[in-house]
Order: sequence, then C-alpha cells, then structure tokens
Amino acid sequence: MEIGWVHNQVQRQALVLFILLSMSGVGSDLGPYSVVEETERGSFVANLGKDLGLGLTELSTRRTRVIFPGDKEHLHLSTKTGDLLINEKLDREKLCGPTEPCVVHFQVLMEKPFEIVQAELKVKDINDHAPVFSERKMTLKIPENSPLGTAFPLSNAVDLDVGSNDVDNYKISSSSHFRVLTRRRSDGRKYPELVLDKELDREEELEISLTLIALDGGSPPRFGTAQVYIEVVDINDNAPEFEQLLYKQQIPENSPIGSMVVTVSARDLDSGVNGKISYTLFQPSEDISKTLEVNPVTGEIQLRKQLDFETVPYYEADIKVTDGGGLSGKCTLMLEVVDVNDNPPEVTLTTFTSPIPENSPEVVVAVFSVSDKDSGDNGKTICTIQDDLPFHLKPSVKNFYTLVTDKPLDREERAEYTIVITVSDLGSPRLQSQHQVTVRVSDVNDNAPAFSQRAYTLRVRENNSPGLALGSVRAWDADEGANAQLSYSLLPSPSPSASASTGRPQQPAPGALVSIDADSGQLFALRALDFEALQAFEFLVGATDRGSPALSSQARVRVLVLDANDNAPFVLHPLQNGSAPCTELLPRAAGAGYLVSKVVAVDGDAGQNAWLSFQLLKATEPGLFGVWAHSGEVRTARALSERDAPRHRLVVLVRDNGDPPLSASVTLHVLLVDGFSQPYLPLPAAPDAAAAAAVRPERLTVYLVVALAAVSSLFLCSLLAFVAARLCRRAGRAEAAAVAAGALAGPEGHFPGHLLDAGGAGALSHSYQYEVCLAGGTGTNEFKFLKPVLPNLPSLCPGQEMEDNPTFQSSFEFNIK
Repeated sequence: MEIGWVHNQVQRQALVLFILLSMSGVGSDLGPYSVVEETERGSFVANLGKDLGLGLTELSTRRTRVIFPGDKEHLHLSTKTGDLLINEKLDREKLCGPTEPCVVHFQVLMEKPFEIVQAELKVKDINDHAPVFSERKMTLKIPENSPLGTAFPLSNAVDLDVGSNDVDNYKISSSSHFRVLTRRRSDGRKYPELVLDKELDREEELEISLTLIALDGGSPPRFGTAQVYIEVVDINDNAPEFEQLLYKQQIPENSPIGSMVVTVSARDLDSGVNGKISYTLFQPSEDISKTLEVNPVTGEIQLRKQLDFETVPYYEADIKVTDGGGLSGKCTLMLEVVDVNDNPPEVTLTTFTSPIPENSPEVVVAVFSVSDKDSGDNGKTICTIQDDLPFHLKPSVKNFYTLVTDKPLDREERAEYTIVITVSDLGSPRLQSQHQVTVRVSDVNDNAPAFSQRAYTLRVRENNSPGLALGSVRAWDADEGANAQLSYSLLPSPSPSASASTGRPQQPAPGALVSIDADSGQLFALRALDFEALQAFEFLVGATDRGSPALSSQARVRVLVLDANDNAPFVLHPLQNGSAPCTELLPRAAGAGYLVSKVVAVDGDAGQNAWLSFQLLKATEPGLFGVWAHSGEVRTARALSERDAPRHRLVVLVRDNGDPPLSASVTLHVLLVDGFSQPYLPLPAAPDAAAAAAVRPERLTVYLVVALAAVSSLFLCSLLAFVAARLCRRAGRAEAAAVAAGALAGPEGHFPGHLLDAGGAGALSHSYQYEVCLAGGTGTNEFKFLKPVLPNLPSLCPGQEMEDNPTFQSSFEFNIK
C-alpha cells in the first residue's frame, strides 16, 4: 500500500481518535475462523463480540473494526449483532495460490481503549477447477525393442485446487500395449508414466494413439484430457544419461535477466543420429517456462525474467535430454532464490489527530504500522523521529507504533510541527523510507493581554474642544483568533474614601472627562479642561480579550493639562476698587531711588504665562519716577525740587509673558509733602494753590493731630488683631483667619473675584482671601501680604502658616510713610 494513499484514506475517513496511553497489552489470538471459498457475501463467519467477550454496546463504543493487510475488506463486523460477515466472495486460488492451508491474517482494532487482537481466517478449497494439461498433444518415439515395464514420463496436468481437490490419478484409454501409472514428485505433485506391458512391433503397428485422462479427488471429480501419439522407431539401444540426477543451485533474487543459473550435462553412448542429444525443460509449469530457458545444445540454463524472493522463494524444474533416436533421460533442478534487501520498509498510518489543543496532557497523535517484505535481518525494522521535537514513539504490538506528545504544547512557542517518521531495516545495505506528518497546535486562551506600557502620560492644552483625541493605548495578545481580539474600556475610579485618606483632592470620575474607543484604544476628551481647576488626573484602562474565559489586564493613564494664557494679571496693591483713590505720600526731601510704592499683582496662569513685568505707562512728570520691571517697585528717578508739582498721577502697566500677552493697569496718586506732619489733603477736593496758602495754621494743626491719631489707632488695632489671631489659631485656624482677614484685608468693598497665583503654583479658585499681618523689626510700619488662603483646597486649611506649604507662599510688601 502506498503511504500517500493511506494518508488520503485516513483523511477521507476523518478519523479523530484519542487513545489511552496506558495500554493493557494485546489479547489472546482469535480463530482460526473457517470459511469456504466462493461463499456468498453477507454469510455468517463467527460471533466476534462473543469471542472477544464484549457486548454489542461495548463493540460500538470501543469503535471496533477489522483490518486486513493491503487495506482489503474481506470481512465485515456488524456492530448491531456482533457477527463477523463475509464482505466479498473469496477466491482461495487468488489469495493463496498453491499454498495449503490458506490462512489470511487480520487484526481486530479497538480504539477506546486501544487494543489490537490478532486473528486468522482459514479459506477452505472447493473443487471449482478441472485439471488442465500444459501439452494437449504429446508425441513419444519408442523403440520397438523397448523391454517390457519400461516407463515413459508424460506431461502432468495442473489443477488450481489443492488438497483432495488437486489431481489425484491418471488413466488412459484402452490399450493392449500400455498402461499408465501415477507418480508423486518430491513437492507433492503427481505426474503420469506410460508403462510398456506388451512388446512393440514396428512392422505390425507403426503408431499408437492414446487418450490420457487426469482426474482430481473432488466430489464429484473433475477431469482433463490430452492426446498421446506413440511412434514406434527402430532400435536405439542407449538412452542419454545425465551426469547428475539432481542439481541444487542458489541464485540472488537481484540477478539480472540472462544470468547463468547452471549448466546441465548428459552423454549418449550411441553414435550418429542416435548419439546426438538436445536439452529441453520437461513438463514445465507456466511460471517455470517464463523464468528459465535451456540452451538445447550446451545445456546452459539462464534467467528469462527478474526473480523475486518475496513472490517465489524456490523453483523445481525437470530437464529432459533426448537423443536422435528418440531415447531420453531427465534430471531435476532445485533452484533456491536468495533474498536480498531490495524492499524498503513501508509505513501504514491507521489513525491521525490534528490539530491538538495546546496545554493538553500527553496525547496520542498517530497510530501506524511498519512492514518490510524482505526476510531475516532484511525484514527487521527500526523506527525513529527527530530528536528536537516534543514527541516520542511508543512501540505497541506486531510492528505497531503510537506517536505521543512528551509534554503539553505551547502554541505561542510553536504553532506547527513537521514530524518525519524514518523507518530503516537491518539489511546490508540498509534501506529506509520516510513518512511526513504535520501536526498543528490549536490555540487556548492562556495569555492575558499585555499593554505596551504599564503607565501612559498624555498632555492636552486647556480650553480644548470636546471630542479632541488625547492619544491612544495599545495592548497585544499572544493568542490568536477570538482569543487575541481585544476590547478596551475605562475602569472604575478608586473609592472616594481612598482619595480622602491620601489627603489629595478628589478628582472627577474618568467617565466624565474622557472616553475610549473599545476597538482601537483611542482616548477622547468629553469636555473642555481648565488648568486652573484641574492640572492633572489619572484613571485606569482595561484590555479584555474575547476568549472563554476572557482574560484582561490594565494600565494607568495620567493626563496632564497644559496651561494656556487665559488669565490677565490682577493687581492686589494698590487696590483699584473705585471707592477711594490710592494716595502715596512722598517727602520732598526724598532723594533718587526712594521707594514710593510697590505694585503687587498676581496671575492665575502658570509657568511663563504667570511671569509678570511692570512698566510705567503714563506719568504727570515722566522723568521724576521709574518702575522696576520685575519687582513692581515705584521709585524716584531723581531728587525732588521745589519746582515739582505737589500732585502726580502715575499709570503702571502689568503684563504677563504669555503668547499673546495679557495685561492690566493700575493708577497711583502721589502727593508731595514737606514732612509727615503736613496734613494729607484728599485729591478729589484739593483746593487751588491760593486757597491752600490761605488756610490758617490752626486748621492745619487740627488736621495733623487727627491724622496722627488715626494712624496710631490703626497701628494699635492691627497689633491687637495680630496677637489675637496668633492666640486663636491653635483653637480654630479657620475662624482666626476669617477675623484677621476681615480686620486687616484693607478697604471695605468687593474684591475682584478672579485672583490667581502669580507664582505658577497651580490652579486656584475664583474667590480668594488674603491674610495680612504687621511685621516688626523695621524702621517703618510695614504690611505684608503673606499668602492667599484657599478655602476650596482640602490640603490648605484657612489660617495655615506660610511654612506649611511653601508652594503657595507669596508675600507682598507695601509701606505707609
């Protein structure tokens, strides 16, 4: 059977078997079962289920079937009754030829669990063939002086039947001179000999015609006939004789056609025509005639066709020598065919399973048998596979092997294996054959998705448009098919209690800020983000495959909100509330560089968007004052003179460093005085110079006293408030901060609501409180803006000291002279 044909046959039958590895061995042989040849199809042979000790249900569940060599189907097993039935008419002569008894070996295969039982089927012969003579007409030349009792061999008849149905005896038609005897050869064949019973007289009878009848031993017997013509010749008193009556010779089966087998030799003492001899094959069978050829002159016997030890291991032939006078002799040639290793081993695949699931325990992948038509060591085989594969061969019974996995396979490591089964015999030279099978490994969902990064950082500029793509996350899965198809999702945020325990402000739920595309992992913003309200937020993203059961993994995503220059600077000092102008007093004795005032401003943005610069935009007398660009300090550019106007109006521009820059302006009113004893005249109601000169000194003194009293009262109240705030801060910092802010925040009225940190410390709310305290240890009365108090941030409690959080600390100083 061709290996490829077997493989195709297995595929057509779609055999998928999982056979237990622990086989209990082979059961005892069955049979032999007997059946008469030419029995009709469907005839009963035996109850196989009973012989195996299995019930009908077991026969079906164990998937029992009958296997003949060469994939023949002589018998059929009925799983409904357990009977072994004839599947086709059997011809004993085709199955076994002359071999008797005719025994056909087969196997009974049970797949679950795996078991093979050897069985034999004996095919009995019937008398369905009549004897046939190879020579239907035979001519004998018998000298007339032949003595009585001389035997003359005749051609035998051949009957394809065997045993008692083979040729049993020979008869001839009625004759007064001859009778026939039945002889037996060493191989058991019978042949006739004509025996002379009465002397011949050529003058009385020149020719004799007889009918030779061959009868077999059947009931009723069959027969065949041949005609024998006898020519009576003159005296030839010396018959030829062979030097040997038996020639034995061995010849290798691979000898070429025309090879010399043996040379036979005979001699005849007669002379002339009676002494001239010739050699022929005597009564050769059809196979002998096709295999051997005799040179009639030299007696050399040569091959006419290629020998095959596996078909015919030996030959027996008779060689006849005849002289010119018609006398003859014979000898026998025993030719033994010597086996050579000319047949490579063959692999017959019985079952094959592919694909096999990964991570499965040891699995039987294939069951196959190995055969070699040669004999001896030439027919012994060794079966191997590659060493670097996770498979091994396990010998079974009578040249059966199972291909088994060594360990659970991993599809992600290798998805397909090509296994080459190599079978070698032990002959010289060794012959081998190979059979290739491809085993695929099917996927199991044993790999969870893996993100390309454990944590992602995305950046987005504030004031973005809703639906803006922020970026994407990517995960991969080592599995295949549905097990590798991923779906992305946002995972729930940590519980609020967890945020509170860390002391961090609770951020909005990720689902309110972003969304994710389930197929691509693309992240989108759901709303516009505000840097001043939320600078960063984190959330978890999950990737889940579509296997069963599904596996998942997660990654952390941090979104940083980038600042945009969307907040203009806000002036904290001097306060621009529209109720009262800010007036700074400048003594006329002040020299160049004298600090007149300090413009304090903040910007709600961060980074360079909060870097502020100051510029003197407009002044009553531009050359008299200057503004430091980075500190906002307003100082005199030169010494004052008597010619300088007593009142000055300055406009200072505050600009940030954003792109584009935003700005704000503040107006300062400066009043020149001779000393701090000079009364402060309000700017809106300022009289002209003549009226001022006419004011009596008494009224000026009163004004000065009132001003000094107001300043002293204000200083005393501030000092008391500062002390009270320090004492009360231990009991309740929030209340103390509120009292201090209400007492010392400056002029009453509504502050602009959008006050932001100029230091770029982060997002601030739209309402601010500033805590002001009096600093001692200076030569002047100084007020310091210590820090903004942010009640909406849990981490910065109202009234918290500057040292607690330097990130939000900023101090602003202004002087009252």
